[in-house]
Amino acid sequence: MDIGLISRYLGIKIKQGEYGIFINQKKFAREVLKKFKMEDFEKVSTFIERGVKMSKNNEGKKINSTTLKNLVESLRYLTCTHPYILLGVGLMNKFIETSSITHFKVLNRVLQNINCIVDSVLLYGY
Repeated sequence: MDIGLISRYLGIKIKQGEYGIFINQKKFAREVLKKFKMEDFEKVSTFIERGVKMSKNNEGKKINSTTLKNLVESLRYLTCTHPYILLGVGLMNKFIETSSITHFKVLNRVLQNINCIVDSVLLYGY
């Protein structure tokens, strides 16, 4: 398997080391943060705020679902190397069609968490 091809086409950097295989998506994560103008926002260590209640009938200003779809799709791809954001991304996927500002704030929190851990790698040990 040519690791260079995987890196080039999937944007996943793979490095085999003494203790296992390290993978990351630093470049893609930074592109997502830049695309959604979140690279300079506050970094947070948790991907979802405690006590946030979400439903399809959330009050508040409705937002363009296309923007939310693009963000969820980008974050879904990041779950390959950041599996702990899967819960937050999966929850938001349920609310794409009825998206409100509350839903967008939750995804912004996930982005702030990505900003905090953008340099982390996933290790598959031997």
